[in-house]
Amino acid sequence: MRRRALVATLGGAAIAWPLLGRTQQINQVRRIGVLMLLAAEDAVAKARIVALQQSLRQLGWIDGNNLQIDYRWSTGDSDQVRKDAVDLVALAPDVLLATGSSSVAALQQATRTVPIVFALVSDPVGAGFVDSLPRPGGNATGFTNFEYVISAKWLELLKQIAPGLTRVAVLRDSAIAAGAGQLGAMQAVAPSLGVELSPIGVRDAGEIERAIAAFARSPDGGLILTASALAPVHRDLIITLAARHRLPAVYYERYFAADGGLISYGPDQLDQYRRAAGYVDRILKGEKAANLPVQSPAKYELVVNLKTAKELGLTIPETILVRADEVIE
Repeated sequence: MRRRALVATLGGAAIAWPLLGRTQQINQVRRIGVLMLLAAEDAVAKARIVALQQSLRQLGWIDGNNLQIDYRWSTGDSDQVRKDAVDLVALAPDVLLATGSSSVAALQQATRTVPIVFALVSDPVGAGFVDSLPRPGGNATGFTNFEYVISAKWLELLKQIAPGLTRVAVLRDSAIAAGAGQLGAMQAVAPSLGVELSPIGVRDAGEIERAIAAFARSPDGGLILTASALAPVHRDLIITLAARHRLPAVYYERYFAADGGLISYGPDQLDQYRRAAGYVDRILKGEKAANLPVQSPAKYELVVNLKTAKELGLTIPETILVRADEVIE
């Protein structure tokens, strides 16, 4: 009897051990490191984090329960971005989430083994983050925020709003590949639209203010803000300067129009964080970043601020209004 009892006990244990292992795996707390290029109190940053956390929760990952999320916040200072990247990697996360090209570059300098999911990166192949879009091949994958052709559409849109424009200031970060790529796409169509482009850097507030003031001394001017990590850092200043100098302006993301900019056209950036949560989930469940294709935006938004248009004395064409996803009055 004692022998049969022992066999039964061992048999039960053989069944219980795998179950216990699976339970421990399910209940294991996983760790994510998030590198953001905005201040923690920034409303845009808060909205992105909410979108990320809500999507993770829907996938079964709850911060403070089976998931720990460590955040680092940088506002355009390259040295701080690199320091924050090193700090996050030192925490031994299971996966890293990066916003923008400069954060991906800093994280890849810190690690080539920890998986990285990125959002809002314009040219991951050109920047060297991935081998190709369908087969990233390294430790990074994620979501691009647009193709360069959209930059030409910004210029066409601005010309439709203000047909008399002959000069356009293009605010871009010349230090990143995307800055040159976006400007190049506009330069390709500018002659056919009868527009002369004037590049302006966005490295610091003083540079922006001086350059826009000088540009605005001549008539028939407009402004386009291209996408970069520094653009949202200076968004209040740029919107204020466009209004002060009465420059019709096109921006690349909705929150610029919501904050008083004239018009925006670009991807739904919150959707990028929702989709990034899906890739984080897949990596936490065992898939490799190298095998997850880089994806393009799924949703684009056209937003028009009629209040700003009225203040500038502009009448937005009906063809644009009927296409708009949102009209702010």
